[in-house]
Amino acid sequence: MAKVKQVGLLAAGCQPWNKDVCAASGDRFAYCATLAIYIYQLDQQYNEYKLRSIMSEHKKTITAISWCSDNPDLFASASADNLLIVWNVAEQKSVARLDNTKGIPTSVSWCWNSADGVAFVSQRGPLYIWVYGGPDPGLTVHKEAHSFLSDICLFRWHPTKKGKLVFGHTDGSLSIFQPGSKSQKHVLRPESLEGTDEEDPVSALEWDPLSTDYLLVSNLHNGIRLVDSEALNCITSFCFPSAAASVQCLAWVPSAPGMFITGDSQVGVLRVWNVSRSTPLDSFKLKKTGFHALHVLNSPLAKKAPSSCSPSKSQHTSSTSEAVPPPTLSQTRSFSLPPGHAVCCFMDGGVGLYDMGAKKWDFLRDLGHVETIFDCKFKPDDPNLLATASFDGTIKIWDTNTLTAVNTSPGNEGVVYSLSWAPGDLNCIAGATSRNGAFIWDVRKGKIITRFNEHGKNGIFCISWSHKDSKRIATCSGDGFCIIRTIDGKILHKYKHPAAVFGCDWSQNNKDMIATGCEDKNVRVYYLATSSDQPLKVFTGHLAKVFHVRWSPLREGILCSGSDDGTVRIWDYTQDACINVLSGHTAPVRGLMWNTEVPYLLISGSWDYTIRVWDTRDGTCLDTAYDHGADVYGLTCHQSRPFTMASCSRDSTVRLWSLTPLISPLLLNILTDQPWEKIIGNTDTAMVPGSPPLLCGKVSRDIKQEMDKLSIDIRAKKLRWFSECFSPPGGSSNLWDLVSVIDGQDDSLLPASYSKGVMHMKHLLKFKTSEAQELTIVKMSKFGGGIGAPSKEERLKEAADIHLRLGQIQRYCELMVELGQWEKALSVAPGVSMKYWKKLMQRRADQLMAEDNDDAIPYCIATGDIKKLVTFFTGRGQLLEALLIAQGACEGNIRAPQSSPVNHTTNDVDSIQHYQSLLHKVCKELAEWYFQDGCSVLAACCHLAVDNIKLAMSSLIRGNELELAACVGTVLGEEASQSTEYCLELLARKYMTTPTWELSADLLQMIPDNHILLAKLCAFYPGSAAEINQLHERRSVRPWQRQP
Repeated sequence: MAKVKQVGLLAAGCQPWNKDVCAASGDRFAYCATLAIYIYQLDQQYNEYKLRSIMSEHKKTITAISWCSDNPDLFASASADNLLIVWNVAEQKSVARLDNTKGIPTSVSWCWNSADGVAFVSQRGPLYIWVYGGPDPGLTVHKEAHSFLSDICLFRWHPTKKGKLVFGHTDGSLSIFQPGSKSQKHVLRPESLEGTDEEDPVSALEWDPLSTDYLLVSNLHNGIRLVDSEALNCITSFCFPSAAASVQCLAWVPSAPGMFITGDSQVGVLRVWNVSRSTPLDSFKLKKTGFHALHVLNSPLAKKAPSSCSPSKSQHTSSTSEAVPPPTLSQTRSFSLPPGHAVCCFMDGGVGLYDMGAKKWDFLRDLGHVETIFDCKFKPDDPNLLATASFDGTIKIWDTNTLTAVNTSPGNEGVVYSLSWAPGDLNCIAGATSRNGAFIWDVRKGKIITRFNEHGKNGIFCISWSHKDSKRIATCSGDGFCIIRTIDGKILHKYKHPAAVFGCDWSQNNKDMIATGCEDKNVRVYYLATSSDQPLKVFTGHLAKVFHVRWSPLREGILCSGSDDGTVRIWDYTQDACINVLSGHTAPVRGLMWNTEVPYLLISGSWDYTIRVWDTRDGTCLDTAYDHGADVYGLTCHQSRPFTMASCSRDSTVRLWSLTPLISPLLLNILTDQPWEKIIGNTDTAMVPGSPPLLCGKVSRDIKQEMDKLSIDIRAKKLRWFSECFSPPGGSSNLWDLVSVIDGQDDSLLPASYSKGVMHMKHLLKFKTSEAQELTIVKMSKFGGGIGAPSKEERLKEAADIHLRLGQIQRYCELMVELGQWEKALSVAPGVSMKYWKKLMQRRADQLMAEDNDDAIPYCIATGDIKKLVTFFTGRGQLLEALLIAQGACEGNIRAPQSSPVNHTTNDVDSIQHYQSLLHKVCKELAEWYFQDGCSVLAACCHLAVDNIKLAMSSLIRGNELELAACVGTVLGEEASQSTEYCLELLARKYMTTPTWELSADLLQMIPDNHILLAKLCAFYPGSAAEINQLHERRSVRPWQRQP
């Protein structure tokens, strides 16, 4: 059974390099990162798209993908290593491979009349057709589509006319082929290019689905044309509002004949067009970065009936997403878009699903890396923030609770190989690049504040900020130097190596000691307190270059190194020797990480795509994780959450892992109140081969020290603190906060993070009102940086929405007025009172009259303000108008509305019961949504929010969070007792193995009336009769006797 459990995934963004990297079919859509394809599918129950699979067999950049139009389960992809793969998406496996495409395919498409045929083309052709199944498989060349004079950007088969196809070229021309007709090569260049050698690549190309001959084509600089492929003429040239706008991609809208959409290349503007007009019908700015690809889904999401509305969920959109709220349509532009969903891919890797009818994002995954991620590190003072460094030139910071990006470094630094956080709460990151030296990024200020260029243009493979002396930063480079300098750039030491230096690491016990890994296969240790530039120790033994080195945080003088020889070696500085060689990887080792609590646990990542967990006492491999689809580069954990690990890879993903199953008996020792020596120990005890795991690090010592100070509530605090230390991010702290609320803890003791999670129903109103008020006051983002801060308007709108959902209608109305959205304010104002509505109408009328606007008239008439209206008309010299108004009033046609008394009694018992049952129903739905999404802890939080302890425990048990459920149930006491006992029984069964049999008995002894359960446990014991009798005696069960 796997001991390391994947608990989170930060998916890659869409690559911006190649054209055909986004595709859709039926209820699925796909996009490519550099090395992997992400498939999303509509979840019919919750009416939302979810990531279903990641396919990553390509070893080099994926260049094109295509969905089979005849079989929605078949999908083709091509890559830069001349490989073409056909996948079965439903079975998540490849079904056919073509290993030599005779060139790198730039575009791929299924032959429309053959489910077994895939066409592909590279540069100037020819067009190859690969039939991989059926009676006559093989590779053939299209009879006419070859010998082009300009490189091919992309090609498209006609969806209905057999065998007809079109190619778009880099010189801006098209080539059209159809059976029975003369082939037309390099025709229909934009007029402005005729007779010139200028190039203007075809950026998009799509056949009109309702015509056999019409074709939409866009050139990067010459815009969009509708052309006739038979008559070879241009029917319409479409005009842009600005000469600076250029089209990157386009797509027809299947649900609206003649309508299509385009995405701009410089800014994320989505434009809506109809072939009958040469100018756009409308434009929406969706993001600040330009579009890369567009695809309209032809099966829009079904709108669910109101009775079964899925709960509102916000975690699909990054909290700092740059998506701009859609504009409200003015009266002059009041057309409605047909229902349809556009898959939008952007130049910064962002991927989203935009609901064109509702003009809103259904889903937006912003700021994913699009290339290899070389390094990852947790923020020293915050275990929820993880920084990543990538080949794509950026460092990004992620919130591991929501799995969303919260910041990105400014600009592009080339290739970023390594990163290192400044110690403590300094909020700076040092980065190392392939050609541009090293830099320090001040995250709070959002800018690069220092650059280091001592290595010239040589690649810097590792950067390490000393956490014992915050003024010192080390870098090691391809120039053979490891340089130690102060943060203001003063060089302290330059350690010359005989070859490139790849890794360095500061000792965690001695601030003046640093180790390096070198291409000459050696590990060196330097001592900074001396003036010598020679190493104190040189460790030899590796058979190929050494990459990373890591000092043990718990065992003084112990360090490990990973090498291209596929091994990890453990060195003892004090003995001057290699004390262990860990063999098992089949390719170079890159990632290395010691656990900060259990001294013998070491984790390594390799180019063989695996992560291995080692017991360094005897060199055994405890587990191997195979989830990454490419080389594993970085491994890290945070010392306050030592059993949650992050890994990064060439597959452009970051994955989060729980290491808790490796040491699970430890948490149960805590639960069953075992003596401290079974939980916390020293490294010497823990390092005895075969002995059970013990905690030896700082976080466990800190917990014990805090425990020693307590006089009340000791058990509950102990279970919570250790549980949070052992649990991965994603809800455990939220769960314990809710347990504290139910147990009657004072609200003032709740952490600041509580209001960002699932709150107890009694706090919802209070905290949300506070949040809305804060949004109204705060004008600028506190956490500046690479991502645009929300505008004042966006904050006010968000605040207004919160007030409205809390039933604070008057505050909503006032914020809408501040935003200038009077109609929204007036439409709901009667919900406050007729008196308030009338007052608001009068304010609007006053404003419009001050602007001399005729729109004031209906407001005055509706409120019966005759005198004001007559004065208005008289003052403008419109005496006939004034007369008419006065007459109407005299005849009783215009009168002030009557304010009928409204009963606002709040203690109506029936209403309260109705609302409470509604609240429980919504919480139950939201809990089930979380549960189906794999978040059983958050599902439990939803139930606890309405005091439903039984269902909360049920969610944890169903989600196999047995240890957490037992801890929570123990603290909740009597109300959870039945579920807790069931949970303890399940855990006892889980640990009915020879080494942990006593632990099973300890768990059962926590259950009242446990006699029968203990008797059963003893009966199953696999030992001798004497051993069974001893077990009976220890557990006070009547001795076992053999029947005569």
